[in-house]
Amino acid sequence: MSRAGEKERIVAIGAGQAAAQLAISLRQGKFADEILVIGAEPYLPYQRPPLSKKFLTERPQPEKLFLRPENFWRGLNVDMALGVAAARVDPRNKTVTLADGRELGYGKLVLATGTRASALPVPGTALENVFSLRAIADVHRLRPALDAAERVVIVGGGYIGLEVAAVLRGEGRAVTVLEAEDRVLKRVTAPAVSDFFDTLHREHGVDIRLGARLAAITGDARATGVALADGKELAADVILLATGARANDELAQAAGLACQDGILVDEFTSSSVPDIYAIGDCARLPSRRYGRLLRLESVQNAVDQAKAAAAVLLGEPAAYDPVPWFWSDQYDVKLQIAGLSAGHTSYDIVGDPAEARFSTEYRSDGRLIAVDAINDARAHMLARRHIAQETDPTDAFALEGAA
Repeated sequence: MSRAGEKERIVAIGAGQAAAQLAISLRQGKFADEILVIGAEPYLPYQRPPLSKKFLTERPQPEKLFLRPENFWRGLNVDMALGVAAARVDPRNKTVTLADGRELGYGKLVLATGTRASALPVPGTALENVFSLRAIADVHRLRPALDAAERVVIVGGGYIGLEVAAVLRGEGRAVTVLEAEDRVLKRVTAPAVSDFFDTLHREHGVDIRLGARLAAITGDARATGVALADGKELAADVILLATGARANDELAQAAGLACQDGILVDEFTSSSVPDIYAIGDCARLPSRRYGRLLRLESVQNAVDQAKAAAAVLLGEPAAYDPVPWFWSDQYDVKLQIAGLSAGHTSYDIVGDPAEARFSTEYRSDGRLIAVDAINDARAHMLARRHIAQETDPTDAFALEGAA
């Protein structure tokens, strides 16, 4: 059983944006007992979006990414156990065992374990000079290899792949983007938006190969290129895998929590096991606003869901059902997405893509459910307000797939 002095302790596993906001919100709500944040990385909570943008090209010290300096956390009386992974959760005895053997008790446990790069089931992904980009350590490994590289192949035409392509073209490197679908950003945008970014990158000299399926990464100890399913081969000095992420939910599964590509939670962030919650990229939540279970990978969700969890732990619960929003910077273009376009039945283009300032409005049976805004911050802000009104979770969509 947990020791008496630990019965009110709140422990967060994962030291990212969600855990940081949880700790801040708890202290703002006058929670006076112990807060412990456990992180496998040796860094204080930091921003991840710049990893594929400014941090990659400007090469600052990791401290530049920190959400708050060390003295801030000390002032809040928030303890950090960094550089050590959580190895086991025992819900029966309410303990967390760390990889170094320490056993810690908790009163409430919040899982904020984030995601990791999806594994590609092709030969050669373990070769030297093959990278993914999810953490500061990834940039520290990738950057020296890029400095020595002339030819870079990026596998995946989503946000991260295209953002890195923009950075590397700015450095004058030859970049090829391999996208298995018939257009870039297909999972999240309409054809007009995909076409805009396809053209943007091609005009900057990126070689985009659509419908290009990776068969293998070639080389012996070191990667020297890629082989495609159609038999073509491309030489490369560096290969970046940017094919999405999967939730870090193994710790939760082993502890008996219900999971489905993410830790299943209710609208109050509670998992299927008492006194255990999940927030951020690793959590899959029910949305009546969108009528399905969602796992959201965004700063907005990490922050807002952490605030919702803190409210629950402070005894002031409110259902969490957000209008998600995301952004991507590529060259001098800012894409801001409000809402989720999946399942739309119609869409309209507002403005002129040729002027690099336009929006795409997505509707489902007449309701506005998402807007992509290109270089138009005002359209993005208005969209968030209108989507919230038109997808009111009290009368929006019937929820399907919730356990």
